[in-house]
Amino acid sequence: MTKFIFVTGGVLSSLGKGITSASVATILKQSGFKVSMLKIDPYLNVDPGTMSPLEHGEVFVTADGAETDLDLGNYERFIDTTLTAKNSFTTGQVYQSVIKREREGGYLGKTIQVIPHVVDEIKDRIYAAADEKDFLIIELGGTVGDIEGLPFMEAIRAIRHEKPKDKTMNIHVSLVPYIKAAGELKTKPTQHSVQELRRIGITPHMLVCRTEKELPKNLKDKLALSCDIDRNAVIEAGDAQSIYQVPLHFIKEGILTPLSDHFNIKFKPNMERWDTLVKNILVPKDEVTIAFVGKYLDLKESYKSLIEALIHAGAHLNTKVNIHWCDSEKIEDIGAYEVIGNSDGILVAGGFGHRGVEGKLKAIRYARENKVPYLGICLGMQLSVIEYARNVLGIENANSIEFDENTQEPLIYLIDEFMDQSGNKQLRTHKSPMGGTMRLGEYPFEPLKGTNLQKAYGNEEIYHERHRHRYEANPAYKEKLEEAGMIISGQSNGLIEAVEIKDHPWFVGVQFHPEFTSHLETPNPIILEFVKQANKKD
Repeated sequence: MTKFIFVTGGVLSSLGKGITSASVATILKQSGFKVSMLKIDPYLNVDPGTMSPLEHGEVFVTADGAETDLDLGNYERFIDTTLTAKNSFTTGQVYQSVIKREREGGYLGKTIQVIPHVVDEIKDRIYAAADEKDFLIIELGGTVGDIEGLPFMEAIRAIRHEKPKDKTMNIHVSLVPYIKAAGELKTKPTQHSVQELRRIGITPHMLVCRTEKELPKNLKDKLALSCDIDRNAVIEAGDAQSIYQVPLHFIKEGILTPLSDHFNIKFKPNMERWDTLVKNILVPKDEVTIAFVGKYLDLKESYKSLIEALIHAGAHLNTKVNIHWCDSEKIEDIGAYEVIGNSDGILVAGGFGHRGVEGKLKAIRYARENKVPYLGICLGMQLSVIEYARNVLGIENANSIEFDENTQEPLIYLIDEFMDQSGNKQLRTHKSPMGGTMRLGEYPFEPLKGTNLQKAYGNEEIYHERHRHRYEANPAYKEKLEEAGMIISGQSNGLIEAVEIKDHPWFVGVQFHPEFTSHLETPNPIILEFVKQANKKD
């Protein structure tokens, strides 16, 4: 029978519920158990796919094409697994399902209410995510007391009654702030948060206390007594240099004891390899500087998976990856050399829209002409094709119809139809709703033998990577590009998936998003190879 661990948050958001959840899951997984995770987001959007990155950070894409919260990316990176659409849901999805069923007569004319109908839908989705696993860790977004979170809290309370006592556990992540003027840590915010949780009908079994200062024994005792929690179940969670330290910190804090006592299981995690990788992150032997060219630099969370993928590559190469953030609009103003001239490698990330494109094109030209290792991802690949067409083939008007729908030289275009993951034909036009016209999720690609792409991935015929884009490189120009020295190094059912340049030490553009499949224990091959090439000493 699956055991359920519910993680809630109190006082304020952004305390690290996702990292706490992923860290607990890592400890259980490294103890030999089958573990899965679930993120519940209480907002009314169906998914974060149409939200601005500045609004909600990165949109993470699962293998089966779901657009989800960035926490799912953390889950995959920590527990080295592939999650699906059922590992994430929102209030919008829940109400959409309930209303659809009501319209179809599924409730046999009953009055539809939050209790029991909405709560039952939530419970069904939680049970579906368990999927024969030993443990399912469920993170509930938001904070205790939020009006939109109440139906989910009720579902958690109901599951607690439906399962034996040793099959469910509630962990509450709360803030213990340090008040500088008073020179004291304050427990009252956490006490009030737990009181609110108990008023709803949920008593936490463990407290994870986010704090900037070390929690003294007397404060832990005070929290345990006032919140009716076992003394050994008050776990300190201070700030860490790396998020991947957190499972190790939790073990040092004694988290294994309350977990073992509650579930009546002896947990013995093997963290040796994990510990080595974390040490490589914290005290690396080498270092390398990557110019990260993008346009959402005000919010680094927009590129969360890519930042983490560079860290994973560095951990395996015992190399610190210094990210030199380069605003593509600044490159437009003062030129590429001034902004990225001293970098060991140049990375042009994905993105949507015309803003900052000319700066990215200048960065790509600089990488190509100065033989600097280059990796272009999604839009970064498309722009490398446009740059090559303009400056090598001499097609001055080469463009993408994303930026000019009437361009006479559509090097990047919108294919009218393509086969989605299920084998169904999808139609795309300029007027199609944006959320419904993406190539989303995992697709196969075939690397061309002898290319940098093939050397990075290996000798298999087919590999799979995840996509999130509307536009494709136009195969009508394939012959011209190849004649001029551009190699089409990866294809997927006739679509161009990767490009390289013949007379360049290492220049690769990929249409897919390799960062979505990078985990701490298994870094993505092309990102690993890019960092390795950037770190080559002359």
